[in-house]
Amino acid sequence: MATKIRLQRHGKKGRPFYHLVVADARAPRDGKFIDRIGSYNPNTNPATIVLDFDKALDWMNKGAQPTDTARTILSDKGVLYKKHLQGGVKKGAFDEAALETKFAAWTEANAAKVSGKKDGLANAKAEAKKAALVAEAAKKDAKAAAIAAKNAPVAEEAPAEEAAEETTEETEG
Repeated sequence: MATKIRLQRHGKKGRPFYHLVVADARAPRDGKFIDRIGSYNPNTNPATIVLDFDKALDWMNKGAQPTDTARTILSDKGVLYKKHLQGGVKKGAFDEAALETKFAAWTEANAAKVSGKKDGLANAKAEAKKAALVAEAAKKDAKAAAIAAKNAPVAEEAPAEEAAEETTEETEG
């Protein structure tokens, strides 16, 4: 029986949520599955991935073939890299301790990349909020100036009319 690691769609229309499952290749997308190994939520930024690492690695070692999207998710979490390193141990290129140090270094670098993206998104959101507040303050000041200009000419027109009447009387007389 050929097994696949693939996504099983759940959620509302326009708001997908996926379960990462191991299923027979002949089973329908949302049908019967053998084992659930995680979930994937693309609605958040960055996307939320919950994965049972040991189950996923075990199924990869048993020969389950991931679909393209599932391969990307497994690669992001390091399952494919750990399987690759285990192949190096089997061939005798390095030992188990070297595998763990290489994988720990990769995990730290990946975590730093994800936290950097989260920080960048938070900073961008804060900058957008500051810009919106500045724009709102400028709009408020412009509106206040327009109201003041509208009210101010009414008080200044009366002396200007009186001065105009005096000049016309002097020219007539």
